[in-house]
Amino acid sequence: MSLPSADELEQLQEIEKQWAVKAMHHAETYFSLLQAMDGSKLKLTKIDDEIYVDFMSTFAPNVPRVDVLDEEKDFKSPEMKEKWRNFITRYEGGKVIDYNFGSLLRIDASKDYSEDNTIFVTRMQFLTIEIARNKAGLNSVHCKRK
Repeated sequence: MSLPSADELEQLQEIEKQWAVKAMHHAETYFSLLQAMDGSKLKLTKIDDEIYVDFMSTFAPNVPRVDVLDEEKDFKSPEMKEKWRNFITRYEGGKVIDYNFGSLLRIDASKDYSEDNTIFVTRMQFLTIEIARNKAGLNSVHCKRK
């Protein structure tokens, strides 16, 4: 295997920056929605209910807490990596658009996005956790319209 050339490295770094900008824009847009609308009334996909039921049954009996996430325990342990992989692949093929894109997810649902309160996940993981948070009313605290 050969090392990438300087031009190839620059291109890879530029692609990585573009992904980061897109993920940040998505996070800002989502949080603006939460501030404008009660999360419990927000639909993120056409199949929110299906995703929620699938999440609860797939991860039972150890469904991750969605109020405050533990990145290592909820996403990175070998058991959870396997569960997430199997869960996510059920939504490929157009069922959820951009299901495997990178997204920023808040660790603590009661707080805004920040460097200390953000992890990088797939769009499907983001949608799943945020749908569960919305159904539990955890995002309602951010709504400025009361």
